[in-house]
Amino acid sequence: MTPPAPPRPAQLGQLLARCRLARGWSQQRTAAELCAAAGVPTLSRHEVSRWERQRRVPGGFWLGWLAVVLDVPLVALAEAAATTRRAVPTRPTRATGPGRAARAGTPPAGRTGPGRTAGATRGGGARATGTD
Repeated sequence: MTPPAPPRPAQLGQLLARCRLARGWSQQRTAAELCAAAGVPTLSRHEVSRWERQRRVPGGFWLGWLAVVLDVPLVALAEAAATTRRAVPTRPTRATGPGRAARAGTPPAGRTGPGRTAGATRGGGARATGTD
């Protein structure tokens, strides 16, 4: 008889959603609590959603505040984040995505198109200098 396999560590998205719902909080409320605790007003419910759907994994700064706000051991969140990073494949970037050849050592081309130069303005007119 073989021993049972050890339980798989939870992935971060599942853990965050479970802890948030256990408190009866929405993603909006979670974001607001994180902003208030961290003193950073820029976190939105969209970012909480991305974490829960595992589109992104929060870094150490937000993991620490998640531990405080959700009252979860930081070690549990860090382990879940590591599990998630190993499990979620990286998405291709624009430079190396399908149909694009990655050229090693070559800087990306500027944003110039046919008939445009690097210094041209979008409107096609001269730039205003503020003096007449």
